[in-house]
Amino acid sequence: METTGVLMTNPMSSYLEGELEKRFKLFKLWHYPSMADFLRENANSVKAVVGDTKIGADAQLIDSLPRLEMVASYSVGLDKIDLRKCEQKGIRVTNTPDVLTDDVADLAIGLMLAVLRRLCVCDGFVRSGSWKKGDFRLTTKFSGKSVGIVGLGRIGSAIAKRAQAFGCKISYFSRSEKPCTDYKYYSNIMDLASNCEVLVVACALTKETHHIINREVINALGPKGILINIGRGRHIDEPELVSALMEGRLGGAGLDVFEKEPDVPEELFGLENVVLLPHVGSDSLETGQAMADLVIQNLEAYSLKKPLLTPVI
Repeated sequence: METTGVLMTNPMSSYLEGELEKRFKLFKLWHYPSMADFLRENANSVKAVVGDTKIGADAQLIDSLPRLEMVASYSVGLDKIDLRKCEQKGIRVTNTPDVLTDDVADLAIGLMLAVLRRLCVCDGFVRSGSWKKGDFRLTTKFSGKSVGIVGLGRIGSAIAKRAQAFGCKISYFSRSEKPCTDYKYYSNIMDLASNCEVLVVACALTKETHHIINREVINALGPKGILINIGRGRHIDEPELVSALMEGRLGGAGLDVFEKEPDVPEELFGLENVVLLPHVGSDSLETGQAMADLVIQNLEAYSLKKPLLTPVI
């Protein structure tokens, strides 16, 4: 019986690599000088691709692999996969929902606290010895703030639940009003931004949500407002965000994602009202293993012609 050829697009998890190598014929794209070199030798050997938020499966890669049958994403997001091309060619797609929800929601709350209470600045204040010269200045309370969430899916709902425990008033914007929730719904994102103190981006990245946070939304949030992004960098018009922070039109920001990762606007580095993270929303040991296990289980299910655990297509 032929061993299924699986292409891993970039380093993601040593555990995932090891488990894939035990079960499949694993190709590691980064071990080849170029995509062209890999394809020249192995294009007909790949039946499945494992990608993530860095490199998924675009139309060019999909068309270059004539025997491709499945794409498994080591992430919940699907913006790095050409879903339309997969549908056209009958290629199955899976992702890793649910298992990373808690980590990302936890991190969103952490960013809110870090920005409002200036936790990173406080840490530097102690390490530099400045505390010996006087107390740190007063910061801003998080409990009781009005929190607006863009996208009330799995992660957005988990953020809302956590923020509610802090006594926060929750409102949200999404394509449609969600049943079975008491949170206030806004059908217009401008109205949401105008009526909250902390705005959290937690929606999927689509053509409709690209730059959903633009100059107008940022201005509606205002000079006392805080913007948190644990979604995707391209949700925010980054130059507009930078200028708003530099000019004081926005009170602060907590960012785990950026438009051109790993490049981050250097103008943000000197701002004390900004907390910057290297896209680590789901990066805990426990969640990384759970995501890897789900990728493997989906691949094994497909190879055995069993129902996929988390099918997208």
